[in-house]
Amino acid sequence: MNLPVNFLWPQFLWLLLALPLLVAVYVWLLRRKKKMALRYASLSIVREAIGTGQSVRRHIPPLLFLLSLAVMLVAASRPLAVITLPSQNETIILAMDVSGSMRATDVLPNRLVASQNAAKAFLADLPRNVRVGVVAFAGTAAVVQPPTVSREDLTAAIDKFQLQRGTAIGNGIIVSLAELFPEAGIDLESMENNRERKHGLSLDQAGKDDGNGKKAFTPVAPGSYTSAAIILLTDGQRTTGIDSLDAAKVAADRGIRVYTVGVGTVEGETIGFEGWSMRVKLDEETLKGIARATQAEYFYAGTATDLKKVYQTLSSRLTVEKKETEISGLLALAAAVLGLLSASLSLLWFNRIL
Repeated sequence: MNLPVNFLWPQFLWLLLALPLLVAVYVWLLRRKKKMALRYASLSIVREAIGTGQSVRRHIPPLLFLLSLAVMLVAASRPLAVITLPSQNETIILAMDVSGSMRATDVLPNRLVASQNAAKAFLADLPRNVRVGVVAFAGTAAVVQPPTVSREDLTAAIDKFQLQRGTAIGNGIIVSLAELFPEAGIDLESMENNRERKHGLSLDQAGKDDGNGKKAFTPVAPGSYTSAAIILLTDGQRTTGIDSLDAAKVAADRGIRVYTVGVGTVEGETIGFEGWSMRVKLDEETLKGIARATQAEYFYAGTATDLKKVYQTLSSRLTVEKKETEISGLLALAAAVLGLLSASLSLLWFNRIL
């Protein structure tokens, strides 16, 4: 829990000023009882019977009652505190790059194998109730495993990755969104066609302008959809498909966070395959832009060890979250416990309540 604490009804805190008055009344009552006791000739005998321990104990129940009252007044002020709670994420989509550049060996044994191993370790760390889906993208994108809680099925899907040409990062994001919102009518092919016909419109706008009578989509605040998230892992620059930042805008409008992971070296590496060669390097600015647009984070993984640490970090981020929460109920419970303890001790020691 992080301080400071905010209050929805801070005016109730003024009532705490009444506590010193109650203390003064308590002290006055004690002195009044003492004066009355002086009237008895056998006062010394009474004191011996009471003893020092008994004298101290008689102050404990009133003190607990006073604390109970103070906590109750704070609870009435409706305090808000930033606390760590289990995340509401129910579905995570792993969108993973399987383009030919993933055969580069700057991340040992190569980028693809390192990403596969890290992804499987990530799955092992997630709670079993979290559903995970896998989208693979290269020149196009496809769902290779619909969201499931079966870690065995997910592992099998990741192990079957086949390298292909091209890098369509935006397509990977759109296919992931279509899997998260199957009833929303998010169609990659129609978006690509609309992109070609309507360069001046966003992807969502293009989809609404096709005369199919669909209900207009109303964007939400970026990062506001807490039931799902996308983890996008790629090692290169987009070479085809929907623009990456346009796709990020579609995700942002639906409140989905897209956490981006850049695997490989910033300098890049020249690779050759079937008679052709190319230099592959990270486009960090675009990946940072995707994360920034969707209120998520970008992670750089230059080695296999870095990649595993990134997934460990993501696992902790996606299974717990810090949020400002009202804690009035918790404080009210504490006040009730203190009040009950005060009454119980008073009955146990003095056969009366306070």
